Amino acid sequence: MSEEGFEPRIIGFLCRWCSYPGADLAGTSRITYPPNLIPIRVMCSGRVDPSFVVKALNDGADGVLIAGCHPPTDCHYQSGNVKAMRRYALLQRMLEQFGIEKERVRLEWISASEGPRFAQVVEEMTQTIGQLGPLGWASRAGRDARGPGSGTGEGGVVE
Repeated sequence: MSEEGFEPRIIGFLCRWCSYPGADLAGTSRITYPPNLIPIRVMCSGRVDPSFVVKALNDGADGVLIAGCHPPTDCHYQSGNVKAMRRYALLQRMLEQFGIEKERVRLEWISASEGPRFAQVVEEMTQTIGQLGPLGWASRAGRDARGPGSGTGEGGVVE
């Protein structure tokens, strides 16, 4: 289903304490990796609600990366990464029911000292999503794809 010239758009929910600094280390170390990831810093991977992932996909993302501290003991909030693992399992089942390939959403543990690992994960995910092709969720649902926030009017009311 790959389309020629397709560049995946990947949203990354990155833990403020581990994965976001890992991404920063990759950048400051001048490690090259694809620019397809749009990072969003969250306080903890356990804070990433499945609805955030569904909204990202609905708003045009082709894939979502959730990255946090290594379990079981590296979480700055004690058990946020364990909570993220549980939510991820439920999210995978939900996406399957939506007809979305499980490879489009990935959960990874990346510490602040793992810049090369961060770059590797982004590279792998970009290649995987590139092979899957665009999600095209808006066109599947018969809606017009106007980009982020499409389908909602003033105050989040569905048009």
